[in-house]
Amino acid sequence: MINYLKHHAGQLVEAPGLPEAELVRAVAPEPGELAFLSAELDIPLDFLVAALDRDERPRIEVEDNCRVVILRIPHHDPSSDTPYITLAMAVIQTPTHVVAVCSEEAPLWSELLNSGRRQRLPSPVDRVGFMSALLMVVARQYLAYIRQIKDEADQAEFAIHGSLKNEMLIRMLNLEKCLVFFTTSLRGNEPMWDRFRKIFGRELTEDEQDLVDDVKIEFRQAQDLADIYSNILSGMMDAFASIIANNLNVVMKFLTLITIILMLPTLIASIYGMNVELPFQHVRHAYLIPLLLSGALSLIGVGTFFRKRWF
Repeated sequence: MINYLKHHAGQLVEAPGLPEAELVRAVAPEPGELAFLSAELDIPLDFLVAALDRDERPRIEVEDNCRVVILRIPHHDPSSDTPYITLAMAVIQTPTHVVAVCSEEAPLWSELLNSGRRQRLPSPVDRVGFMSALLMVVARQYLAYIRQIKDEADQAEFAIHGSLKNEMLIRMLNLEKCLVFFTTSLRGNEPMWDRFRKIFGRELTEDEQDLVDDVKIEFRQAQDLADIYSNILSGMMDAFASIIANNLNVVMKFLTLITIILMLPTLIASIYGMNVELPFQHVRHAYLIPLLLSGALSLIGVGTFFRKRWF
């Protein structure tokens, strides 16, 4: 799917076709669409295809008049066991257009289009300003998803305290995997901030460098948070694995104590149920003897266990 967008009154709006467009957005494009963009905009085909590899590494490449920046961006898939992952997105700059290619519909575009309604969005013609705005949205989405992971981890932590099951532990394991994706991708993006001059083919002005520095700060904050929460989750998983095992031990101990207490009356009843001569068997109320003896032994056992704080 290909969308054509242009800048109007501080917002990105639909353009009727490629000649009128300033920004071309390709989502999971077909081979024919890739060939069309390559031929019309004189873009190397490998620049376009690179972003369709979900595991593509972040990098910057320059060939003739085309420059490609491949980023790792966050993606949310609620139906997956690992709901937060990262994807590769290529932003290609040509003399006339900016082309963005991704293998999935990225939530950052809805955020970018909505942000244009709240504040003026730089035109794609302003390469530094538009690229900085795009990267700022990516960084803020990383931060938003990391906070969502933290909230879900807190819910799992609350649910796991009295649990004997592994469901919440598996949930936390999946959340830790999400943070591993994020930390790896953020580290992969980091070396590019010092190569912005290569992206734009010139030295940056002081104002442009300030924009780039703001983006760097947001990404480093996201990386620090991802590292912190990943370490916390790792420690929590080790602790809660021990808690689950300890909860199981407590239950097994309780059941064992109940078994011992019930065994004492059973022992007395078994002895007095033997078909042999027993003391007091001809006494009219002899059945009270095993009852009282069973009750006394049970009470002694319960009292002993309470004194030892085994209950």
